[in-house]
Amino acid sequence: MRVLLFDPFHGAAGDMVTAALLSLLPDRAPVIRAMASVVGEPELAEMDRAGIRALLVRTRAGRALRTLEEVEERITGADAPGPAKEMALRVFRRIHDAEAQVHGTVPHFHEVGSDDAIADVVGACTALHLLAPAEVVVKPVALGSGVIRGSHGTLPVPAPATAAILAASSLLAVAGQEEGELCTPTGAALLAEFATLPPLWAEPARVLATGYGAGSRNPEGIPNVLRAFLLDAPGSHGSDRVDVLETNVDDATGEVVAHAIRRLMEEGARDACAIPVVMKKGRPGHLVRVVVLPEDSPRLAALLADELGTLGVRCTPMVHRFVADRTLAEVEVTLGGTRYTVPVKCGRAGGKVISVKPEFEQVQAVAAQCGLPARAVARAVEEAAWERFRGDRA
Repeated sequence: MRVLLFDPFHGAAGDMVTAALLSLLPDRAPVIRAMASVVGEPELAEMDRAGIRALLVRTRAGRALRTLEEVEERITGADAPGPAKEMALRVFRRIHDAEAQVHGTVPHFHEVGSDDAIADVVGACTALHLLAPAEVVVKPVALGSGVIRGSHGTLPVPAPATAAILAASSLLAVAGQEEGELCTPTGAALLAEFATLPPLWAEPARVLATGYGAGSRNPEGIPNVLRAFLLDAPGSHGSDRVDVLETNVDDATGEVVAHAIRRLMEEGARDACAIPVVMKKGRPGHLVRVVVLPEDSPRLAALLADELGTLGVRCTPMVHRFVADRTLAEVEVTLGGTRYTVPVKCGRAGGKVISVKPEFEQVQAVAAQCGLPARAVARAVEEAAWERFRGDRA
């Protein structure tokens, strides 16, 4: 699968995101046309940033104070694909929500309502739509340090709206190597909207192309660029990555442990179990182990601690897990002269069926109807399933 990876080691702004994506596109005309429909044709230039050749985008637009409704009207009227416009609308709603959180009421956008920001967002969303990656990864975003001057006076870096956008996203942030604002609200909102995989995603992949979007400043010795990679990754077929949460408990009853496991499964854990162990001083206890998706780790670790009263939860992050393809098949079986249909979970690996398991609730219902033990019904259904998939096992 194709994965787009952003590396904002020196931050991100709207024009940098647009330029990085444009540098990956063989045909830039649709993006330029979309941006031109908002504010006029942008200027593209190749720039040198600390020895790195990067693309700079200038929209040549003036400043304006616009309401969310005015911004949405301009985006809706842009000459861009429908999905790109919908994405651009979501980006500005992220910014609007962040400003509302910071300022209370937002009669108009403060720093990012001008036409150049609208053009950058429409351009970036159009470029992403044309690249059509299967997934997008955003590595930790450099924020900068110090203070900036804006419409509300002197404020600390990151700007309050940027901080609010990051807090509402799955993005990770780092300080960065330079003083000043490295990540703008528009850059943060675009990356937050684009990201689909965890920031620490790490799969082997082949680099297909590299793009660099130049920032407007050119500090000495520091490449003020946003780097983007287009990758060819093996994909998730047959494997994925999970986190493993563990904790030892010796003061929880079996009922409490069972309740905790049930709650964890209800809240999205992929698997959970309790293993009897002998703890320090010879006390009996349980090792509770929970398999979770990486994005669910903090939430489910907190739930685990809350349910069991444990003082610490260990996390083994990003464990590689081989996963069989799973399908549900309807298998027919005749018992006592009556034909029944029972759903069966089938596991496949390497194109072969490796496991079959009848849905036990339906097995119980059939057993009650035909007067046979549930284990006998389950065995008959499994035999019928293996007979049906005999060719797939070869």
